[in-house]
Amino acid sequence: MLPTEQRVGAVVTVMNEQETIGGVLAELQRLPLTELIVVINGSRDASYDIVRSQTDATIVHTHAPLGHDVGRALGAKLARADVVLFLDGDIPVKAEELVPFALTAAQGSDIVLNDISPYVGRFEDRDAVTMVKEFVNRVMGRGDLGINSLTAVPHAMRSEAIARIGHPHLAVPPKAQVLAMLHGLVIRAAASVDVIAGNRTRAMNTGQHNPVAELIVGDHLEALHEALTAQGKRMAFPDPYRRRVMTMA
Repeated sequence: MLPTEQRVGAVVTVMNEQETIGGVLAELQRLPLTELIVVINGSRDASYDIVRSQTDATIVHTHAPLGHDVGRALGAKLARADVVLFLDGDIPVKAEELVPFALTAAQGSDIVLNDISPYVGRFEDRDAVTMVKEFVNRVMGRGDLGINSLTAVPHAMRSEAIARIGHPHLAVPPKAQVLAMLHGLVIRAAASVDVIAGNRTRAMNTGQHNPVAELIVGDHLEALHEALTAQGKRMAFPDPYRRRVMTMA
């Protein structure tokens, strides 16, 4: 049970997840959700058949791969719940672990992130993706968020936050997070789910400078560009002492 009267829904993105999607859905069905939206994109396996036979979910089915982030943006566009949980079809998360995300959002937090800090080790062992996540949070004045980002599932968002950010911006999660900060939305990392150990190893996300890592780093650079455009080239970091005009004399 969820101790809230607000409507809670979930968006799940799926691409060739026939081995795991059943477990993801089984845990979601243990929650009193008012809606379930499953975005199946580019799947060549039995993912669609499993979702259709196991649930009465609203299914968005595209033959071309969209990417998980675009899938979440489409799901967010369709969602009507007050609070929306976002998950991927390859990592089953226990219903008990999802409750804090939904409840924290229902209690007023606009965005609730997965706190993966306990699972990444010491700074010198971190990769470029982890470092750039923390860098963006720090330059936005949210060092308290550490490495936590909308790139990691599960996370939750209030419907008002989705509307304020604009669902198309969810296609680039770090950009959406920066926009949320610029709008003054309440962002918290309220619970920890170890999705690092459970992340499926694929050719695209393995090895140094792999395509997924490069994509995520690029997403954070795009987020920084958004912040620089909104706040100026020094953002929130003042330069009150240099009289640079004197060098032009």
